[in-house]
Amino acid sequence: MKYGVYFAYWENEWETDFERYIEKVKKLGFDILEVAALGLIHLSDGELTRLKDIAKAADIRLTAGIGIPKDFDVSSENPLIRNNGVSFMKQVLDKCHKAGIDRIGGTIYSYWPADYSKLINKPEIRKNSIESIRELAEYAAPLNITLLAETLNRFEQFLLNDTQEAIDYVKEVGKPNVKVMLDTFHMNIEEDSIPDAIRLAGNYLGHLHIGEGNRKVPGKGSLDWSGIGQALQDINYSDYVVMEPFVKMGGQVGQDIKVWRDLSDNASEEQLDQELAKSLKFVKEHFEK
Repeated sequence: MKYGVYFAYWENEWETDFERYIEKVKKLGFDILEVAALGLIHLSDGELTRLKDIAKAADIRLTAGIGIPKDFDVSSENPLIRNNGVSFMKQVLDKCHKAGIDRIGGTIYSYWPADYSKLINKPEIRKNSIESIRELAEYAAPLNITLLAETLNRFEQFLLNDTQEAIDYVKEVGKPNVKVMLDTFHMNIEEDSIPDAIRLAGNYLGHLHIGEGNRKVPGKGSLDWSGIGQALQDINYSDYVVMEPFVKMGGQVGQDIKVWRDLSDNASEEQLDQELAKSLKFVKEHFEK
């Protein structure tokens, strides 16, 4: 397994200078830096190439995450919005490719966060989503990019809430570069057993986000990390494990993730780094027995 962390652990905004975090995660012992795909949109080809080259020089792999904005909902019942969404995501895939990113996960199949003010026709939306993802998977294939459909909790999305739904979805899409992405924060809400859900995912699992049920780093909550580690061993998982803690209030990140109190104990950046390094050691002890 390769271990990573999402840049927003330190940030309040989705768009930022990702370059500064490459050397940081390297020094902390990570293999991967995950960035916000929406933060790549406005970067020039030169800036994307520079990001790729800096990561390569540091031997850090880059991955991307996205919550598609509602205006670009690839599952929309409005054909214009859906088509605009597919076109937008193709631009995102092009940007990822230029940055040397070979996988993108999150709410790639719909939009985030969900608007629950109107009735939801889930069967029709799911059908639209599958058609869009098939097209995007075909576009991503020559770019060597894998699409990762993440299960989210019921309060943030409605299309894929648990592992079985994600497996059924990926099977119906039927493209080899579309896989399931799981996240222990969301699983803690939706699954009867996180370890059993991981075992159910098996070979369909292409990416794993980890964090406590309180959104802190692993080891500062109540999740069964020994059981999660054993489940990963049971399915011979050898792909990416990326921490996605959110502990800071403020900015667009705090607003979107709903961080309404400081979960970092007012920690400095140096203290945040120390907590992260300690958590990485904790995770490896439980995942690599």
